[in-house]
Amino acid sequence: MNYAIQPEVYAVGDPTPDSPVLVSANYKLSFDHLRREMGGLDAWILVIDTKGVNVWCAAGKGTFGTDEIVRRVELTRLAERVNHRKLIVPQLGAPGVAAHEVKRRTHFGVTYGPVRAEDIPAFVAAGMQATPEMRRVRFDLWDRLVVMPVELVLWGRYALVAMACLFLLGGVSRQGYDSTHLVAIGGRAALLVWMAYLCGGLLTPMLLPWLPGRAFSVKGAVAGVLLAAGVVLGGWLTWAGLAGLLETLSWVLLMPAISAFLAMNYTGASTYTSLSGVKREMRIAVPAQIAAAVIGSALWLAARCV
Repeated sequence: MNYAIQPEVYAVGDPTPDSPVLVSANYKLSFDHLRREMGGLDAWILVIDTKGVNVWCAAGKGTFGTDEIVRRVELTRLAERVNHRKLIVPQLGAPGVAAHEVKRRTHFGVTYGPVRAEDIPAFVAAGMQATPEMRRVRFDLWDRLVVMPVELVLWGRYALVAMACLFLLGGVSRQGYDSTHLVAIGGRAALLVWMAYLCGGLLTPMLLPWLPGRAFSVKGAVAGVLLAAGVVLGGWLTWAGLAGLLETLSWVLLMPAISAFLAMNYTGASTYTSLSGVKREMRIAVPAQIAAAVIGSALWLAARCV
């Protein structure tokens, strides 16, 4: 969670005082990606302090903004390094930047570059003119696949702890603790948690455009409901007896809750969510997810004791 570099002016290639100046966040992955896509272009990169957050998220949070650009231009004495007075700012950083204020306070004009770093060489070669395609924000299947591992790894350890706890609790019964139930009951519970985890963290982002609902949590919950229905119809769970009924109901609540929570985390990876919208979604979705998880867990434990 500390994947940042020192805010400073960095040289790419062999820049001169007439070379372009690109503004970037100090999230190391953003910086490395930008350098990789320069395609032999000689340029300066002005890295501002976004607290180690990428451009899009930092612009929404306010750390990639007017004040920080002005501050970093002054601290690095950029005006003494270059002959021109032009800054190329990422298009996805625009929500946090007031170009006229930057110009008034630093005398550096702001030009908004393309959405993707790979288009920068062509953008510069065209005299800082972007084509409509360069301005287009995409979040296609490949884009979604790229960000999936981050969320899966980030929450994976918690999923493994939950799986281990359910596996051990699988031995609890009305007669006491019976280790012979660990595989049949505990193992099944651990597997269902893992399936719900992958449903929200993997399948939901892949199927994002086709799942109903606008909120990511709703999309994840729908995927979780479908998964739970598939588990029941597939015979993994049974409605027979009170214990079977309670266990089935528990997973009907738990699987959508887990899937919805994982899916909601992708609001920070998408370019078509807003900070206010995410906050509004969380105010409604998080309490609902907690309630479903608590009730589902209680039903599952009750099923062990009847």
